[in-house]
Amino acid sequence: SSGINAEYGSYTPLLSNRNFTNQSRSLSSTSDTSDTESRCPKCGGTLNNLKGVTTTPRFVKCQQCDYFYVCDVDFLNNDIRVESTHLDPKTEPQEEKLPTPKEIFAFLNQYVIAQEYAKKVLSVGIYNHYKRIQINLAEHKSSRVSGISKMDKTNVLLLGPTGTGKTLLAQSLAHCLQVPMTICDCTSLTQAGYVGEDVESIIAKLLIASDFNIDKCQRGIIFLDEVDKISMRSKEAHVRDVSGEGVQQALLKLLEGTLVTIPERLIPSRKLRTEPVQVDTTNILFIASGAFAGIEKIVRSRKVKKTLGFGSPVSGDVAVLDNKTDKDNFEKQLKINDSFLQEIDAEDLVNYGIIPEFVGRMPLCVSLMSLDREALVTILTQPKNSILSQYKYLFALDHCELVFTDDALNAIAELAIKKRTGARGLRSILENILMGTMYEVPGSDISEVAITREVVEEKATPLYKHRLEEEIQATAVKI
Repeated sequence: SSGINAEYGSYTPLLSNRNFTNQSRSLSSTSDTSDTESRCPKCGGTLNNLKGVTTTPRFVKCQQCDYFYVCDVDFLNNDIRVESTHLDPKTEPQEEKLPTPKEIFAFLNQYVIAQEYAKKVLSVGIYNHYKRIQINLAEHKSSRVSGISKMDKTNVLLLGPTGTGKTLLAQSLAHCLQVPMTICDCTSLTQAGYVGEDVESIIAKLLIASDFNIDKCQRGIIFLDEVDKISMRSKEAHVRDVSGEGVQQALLKLLEGTLVTIPERLIPSRKLRTEPVQVDTTNILFIASGAFAGIEKIVRSRKVKKTLGFGSPVSGDVAVLDNKTDKDNFEKQLKINDSFLQEIDAEDLVNYGIIPEFVGRMPLCVSLMSLDREALVTILTQPKNSILSQYKYLFALDHCELVFTDDALNAIAELAIKKRTGARGLRSILENILMGTMYEVPGSDISEVAITREVVEEKATPLYKHRLEEEIQATAVKI
């Protein structure tokens, strides 16, 4: 038997797992006499309340087809409306208006700095994906292009150093699109039968994000974060790789398209027993991302040929990368590593530990570039939710103004580049700089705090301006 798919103010089948129309419709009632009888939406039979059987009047039963239903309390007033989240195969799903690639790109520009190529790829990829869905679902339409029966999807793989905006791109897309999207962390996934989450939990999260609408779930987007953490272990280790190669093998069918059965335990909102839900992943777009730390060395060993002996030619890029003592060439090293990332091939991903079958199901590979000093300064100041504006608001709550000089912002960006943490390191740097100030300002007469380059380099203390000084200056001006 199946259970109740509870909806507030709706009327859904209790013992039926068949398809109904998605549109609301009122039950027909006979008005020959003063009595009105509610009718079954399946066969038109009379519905009777089960007050004597259950403790609640919400359950009704059809006398002809023996279907049980759960209804709203308005059943007593004969004002019931039928609604179901299951779609009829004969009915066409409502097409949601999606933004154009330029609109998606403009929205991402408000939150993500730099990475222009990656933003263009995501904008075009998502827009084309939903055009493919419309083509695949239009089998009976006359507008179908002749000779094309089905269009395959193009999954995307994002890779780049930490702090370049991979996860932020996914979070910004989730706010921009009106389609269900979920972000899953691959570090918690394990092979079936072991402690951890199974790959079916990914589809379950997307189903929850789509409000348990199976049709919307089958057209959603899944962002697989930290996909490099499921890379294959060394072949010399004779241990079952349950969190690496085993997870990649389990993800293969999901990426290509299969019918996934989601067990009841992965859907917490369904309190009563129900049949497992089946979701088709054919039209679900997968976007994977990972830092792939050290993969530039694999590309470098493939591109740069080593020679031995005196007088052998040495590449200038290799000389810069091998120079570990000079601390002033961090930006040069980042640019050289970025050039290697742009030349990543499928062979490099396989050598890193990604199985060839997984690489083949990610046809579009996009490399995100490291952030330079100008980009980091822009991240500090320009986005809507910039880090600097957040700290300024915290100080404004204590009636204090926080001021950063241009040299201070450049020093913070240079420090983040030296730590090789990208944009993620900006917050930790600001926390260390402002820790003493955030301790002194609350409850004091400090009205302004100025941060200079010397403060960032720990050569001086922040400059404080007190309210008493402002009052003295104001009275002097009046005099």
